[in-house]
Amino acid sequence: MACSPPLAESSTAALTQPLIPGSPYSVLVLQEGYSTELPDGTTRADGTVSLVIGPHLTLVDTGGPWGREQLLARLAEQGVSPSDIRHVVCTHGHSDHVGNLNLFPQAELLVGMDVSQPDGLYLPTGLRQGCPYVLHAGHLEVLPTPGHTGNDVSLLVRGTTLGDVLVAGDLFEHCEDDGEWQPLSEDPARQAESRARALAVADVIVPGHGPAFQVFRPGALDQPSPPQAQRRSEASLPDTDAP
Repeated sequence: MACSPPLAESSTAALTQPLIPGSPYSVLVLQEGYSTELPDGTTRADGTVSLVIGPHLTLVDTGGPWGREQLLARLAEQGVSPSDIRHVVCTHGHSDHVGNLNLFPQAELLVGMDVSQPDGLYLPTGLRQGCPYVLHAGHLEVLPTPGHTGNDVSLLVRGTTLGDVLVAGDLFEHCEDDGEWQPLSEDPARQAESRARALAVADVIVPGHGPAFQVFRPGALDQPSPPQAQRRSEASLPDTDAP
């Protein structure tokens, strides 16, 4: 399925498998986020949870506390216990993204632009000045992507089989979110700038409330058309039940 382009300068195509393999890092969507408006005006939602598998095992967002047992079960399916996680990156402070943070007291915690060690030591970073926070040089870095909230961040994973993956939280609600993200944004103009930068650097974006999608930029070399890309991803992404 091709998504409507989030910006006129790019086009996108949804991925249909939760695993984006790579070396040294793969990205596995443990839980695909969702957001559904109900007839009484309320919304039922939970955030995407992604596991970045490699030398620095990293979890991006933790979902809401109502999904605690499900999160633990999905980690266990991958042979991962909470104590194995080295970094937890929460893209922002909303409850559907930080609700299970207390499962990971032994990890370095990044909640928005705050970074703390397991003993409660907070580290200075340049995130508020627009600088990345590097988790693994050349492979993993946290980028400031404000707008949805003033402290939003995203994790850039370099070098997967589909290129560079940006795990972006609610910078993007989902692939076809134009007209939906703006009412949820604290600063729509700033978020629009962050979205444009994301689309300029990422080959795949994992949004906060929907499936991951590939990004195609006009004039880029070695990028198939969206329908071809979807067929390629379906053929090349292995079954996550495989060891």
